[in-house]
Amino acid sequence: MTHPEHPATPSTGELALEDRASLRRVVGLSTELTDVTEVEYRQLRLERVVLVGVWTEGSAADADASLTELAALAETAGSEVLEGLIQRRDKPDPSTYIGSGKAQELREIVLATGADTVICDGELSPAQLNSLEKVVKVKVIDRTALILDIFAQHATSREGKAQVSLAQMEYMLPRLRGWGESMSRQAGGRAGGAGGGVGTRGPGETKIETDRRRIRERMAKLRREIRDMKKIRDTQRSRRLSSDAASVAIVGYTNAGKSSLLNALTGAGVLVENALFATLEPTTRRGEFDDGRPFVLTDTVGFVRHLPTQLVEAFRSTLEEVVDADLLVHVVDGSDDHPLAQINAVRQVVNDVVAEYDIAPPPELLVVNKIDAATDLGLATLRRALPDAVFVSAHTGDGLDRLRARMAQMIPPTDATVDVTIPYDRGELVARVHAEGRVDATEHTADGTRIKARVPMALAANLSEFATF
Repeated sequence: MTHPEHPATPSTGELALEDRASLRRVVGLSTELTDVTEVEYRQLRLERVVLVGVWTEGSAADADASLTELAALAETAGSEVLEGLIQRRDKPDPSTYIGSGKAQELREIVLATGADTVICDGELSPAQLNSLEKVVKVKVIDRTALILDIFAQHATSREGKAQVSLAQMEYMLPRLRGWGESMSRQAGGRAGGAGGGVGTRGPGETKIETDRRRIRERMAKLRREIRDMKKIRDTQRSRRLSSDAASVAIVGYTNAGKSSLLNALTGAGVLVENALFATLEPTTRRGEFDDGRPFVLTDTVGFVRHLPTQLVEAFRSTLEEVVDADLLVHVVDGSDDHPLAQINAVRQVVNDVVAEYDIAPPPELLVVNKIDAATDLGLATLRRALPDAVFVSAHTGDGLDRLRARMAQMIPPTDATVDVTIPYDRGELVARVHAEGRVDATEHTADGTRIKARVPMALAANLSEFATF
């Protein structure tokens, strides 16, 4: 709901004076410990952070929700949130993100709280990061760097680690900067030291240029590795697509309960964790519909508002699972305060990925999860807003039968059950049934071979004249 004092799309002149004049605290974000016995340990282990956001559009509730999500991201990265602040502006300050005066205020808050890091709710330019850091005199990172850090912590497979490293380097390259003179010294000439030897003297390159060159070389190597790993993934995917099993991809906002739903539908033992971005590598498991048809269910990486473009690029091969799916199961956290905003964020990323392949997106089935943790009012609102959605709880199992039925309904059968008696002189048809179908029973009769099986539709049409009545 838009606050009457804070219109959704104000002009510069309409911005409330008190909003522009102060950094507004967002209540309830602090995760500072009150148990004194743990404080010393946590202070050593965790970064102590102050969050700061610039509210340019939307309601006050939207701005608070964005900063609350940033707090959840910071905690997932292992930080302790001390304070959350929002600055009301028509657009971020091109120099210091929040303006020089507010940057000084932020410096005082950093000193008062004992914070060692400031996290900004947006992607800052290299100049903005540098300028703000000079004023607040502690480390400053932005939302993109924070998400990249979480991905780096959670990547376990070789491909996942390579993808995250590539995304981090793409982000880091334009932001590379040094402290003092260390980055500007030149390595050539006599300054390079006596150990340089023949061929190393001359004007040389600055240390920052050396670092940039090394990063570019490492990025090229990572791209080659990811390309090679993509070939393996493509082979696995093509093998799945050529099988008779329908392909279903689970997509959704981070921490919406996708892995829990995968486990509930297939009986898999995939890691389930109440944390953002717990799943980075796609997990594929087989399941069966009530009519016996097999399907494969793939759990994909979670999305988030303003997912860094570097990550979308790096996880391209992972997101390709979405392109090849026969059905997208779009999981929504029914207990979240802003589920509709999450749906829009996920659809935006899916559309971006699908657009590159110039194909229509697969059919989508909305699944509202965690109904056991949602309020009655929230569920009633969602039922009105999403009339075609299936409401389930992966935790309690409520609604899973309805979900399976809807999935089976939305994926038309590619095969049919047949009960046929094939004459003995048509042995090639018997061979085709065994090769292309799934035989349930075989019996040799006076008229020929009686077979009960599930076969592709085209073969079922050829066998229709031999149907057993």
